[in-house]
Amino acid sequence: MRKKKIGGWDIVLMTILSVWALAILLPVINVIAVSFTSNKEYLARPMMLFPLEPTLKNYIDLLQDKRILIGYRTTLLLVLIGVPLNLFLTTSFAYGLSRRGYPGRKLIFYVVLITMLFNGGIIPMYLLMMKLGLTNSLGSVVFAYGINTFYMVIMRNFFSSLPVALVESAKIDGAGEWRILFRIILPLSMPIIATITLFYTVDRWNEWYNAMIFIKSPNMQPLQLVLRSIVLESQMMDKISATGTAVIDKERFVSGMKMAAVVVTMLPVMCVFPFLQKYFVKGVMVGAIKA
Repeated sequence: MRKKKIGGWDIVLMTILSVWALAILLPVINVIAVSFTSNKEYLARPMMLFPLEPTLKNYIDLLQDKRILIGYRTTLLLVLIGVPLNLFLTTSFAYGLSRRGYPGRKLIFYVVLITMLFNGGIIPMYLLMMKLGLTNSLGSVVFAYGINTFYMVIMRNFFSSLPVALVESAKIDGAGEWRILFRIILPLSMPIIATITLFYTVDRWNEWYNAMIFIKSPNMQPLQLVLRSIVLESQMMDKISATGTAVIDKERFVSGMKMAAVVVTMLPVMCVFPFLQKYFVKGVMVGAIKA
């Protein structure tokens, strides 16, 4: 077999992609390095890629803040409750719109697509949650986000690409729509299911805006909102320290705590993603082929 010759454009493309990859990777490495360093070393080498004297003090100081544990608990509840709800609604809706005999499916599909461009806004949503009595509860955050239209379109396209003969033969054997969905369609759709699960998990893990609007109790704030509060407080401490209007605890490295908070937040998603990456690529490619 003849080897492909590397041309000039290939070298240029590889160079551009390598520079792009470094531009993405270096800030992540810097965040991790700063989270393990001290204030003294950071002042000497702010753009470090690895600490010369690594320390866990930033993580110890961060985890001593009880809000981090509260944030983890709330976010895990949002993921465990919200993701199954999102998957059920998205899967059932996408399957219905993929059935060729479903009356009015094209009209419903285009009406749903409009929501990608226009929506009612946060005020009607807040008034609705008030009427339902869900404000200041996890239910408001869970039910405020049911279906992502883009994810539903990907899943619908995947279902539409499956052979129609599978459904027809199942109906001849007397199977109903729900049985066809759970016993035939879903077992064949693991790539797209894993992809959408990853999407919804990341969305729920990064949930903060709806929680900021609907939840006022500090004992129910999700992790991202807690992280936001820590970052804002850290920035305020930096400003106060710079003006000299207050005495700040010099033993606490504020920037290191901020970087440690970022690492603590993104670590669970980074651990899950490699196991779903092969399904992620396949699911997106297959789901995006047929419109």
